[in-house]
Amino acid sequence: MSFLDRIRECNNANLRRYRPFIVVGAQIGHVRTEIAARLKYFRDTFDVTRDAVVLNPALADFDERTQAMRPVVDALEKDGAITARRDEPYAVATHFTAAPLLALERAAVPAFGVRAYGVHMNGFVRRKGGIEMWIGHRARDKPTFPGMLDNMVAGGQPLGISLQDNLIKECAEEASIPRELAIQALPVGAITYRAESPEGLKPDVQFCYDLELPADFEPVNADGEIESFELMPIEQVMETVSETTEFKFNCNLVIIDFLVRHGLIPPDDPDYLEIVRGLRQ
Repeated sequence: MSFLDRIRECNNANLRRYRPFIVVGAQIGHVRTEIAARLKYFRDTFDVTRDAVVLNPALADFDERTQAMRPVVDALEKDGAITARRDEPYAVATHFTAAPLLALERAAVPAFGVRAYGVHMNGFVRRKGGIEMWIGHRARDKPTFPGMLDNMVAGGQPLGISLQDNLIKECAEEASIPRELAIQALPVGAITYRAESPEGLKPDVQFCYDLELPADFEPVNADGEIESFELMPIEQVMETVSETTEFKFNCNLVIIDFLVRHGLIPPDDPDYLEIVRGLRQ
């Protein structure tokens, strides 16, 4: 096993199983064939053909499109195609800074193959022996990826909040990091991937941050989503990522990116260029 295995696991989609999802003339997602078959029953909302799933152009604005999607999401949830509902709206747009075309329940985003965004933060400490990284253990009753390892702070990017404010919020909720410390987190880029899951397609973007923490800081979870934290030597982190599947799948990429940027995966590593390319697909 290797770092490349983790990257491949996040880029396993077969688009031949999907149809383009079109809103206002723009492709903003992909719908898997079996989900497209269910959408045919919503004739006032979609035009479903062999080539595409098109949201009704008569839905003229953000509010009308958002409202039309709600009974669709309810029906897909009832059928079991959508699980772990959060009642958290995500923006659906042609790109990150574009005006949203509609809002969609977070749990339904993969069913329509819409690009979702999130913030992930590597929290670390420098010691004489080297870097140590704070790793979260996800709660075992969490509806998604229970009990798996996680970045110190991570969360989806909901509608109507800036990236920095979202990171500050997640820092407080997940690790009790005060605002004055959270704002010191450095934005260091983004990783992208296209993962297929039972719920659909995840062509996602994770905005990455690094926060060097005081040696005496100890994170405490406040929202029940993290069971515990562990300060792990970076060598152990590297081994866990490269040799196991203990981390939530996309957290691996955030850590691999950290390892590249901090020179812990050096340029003379035989997989270096493939790793660097693989983090942004």
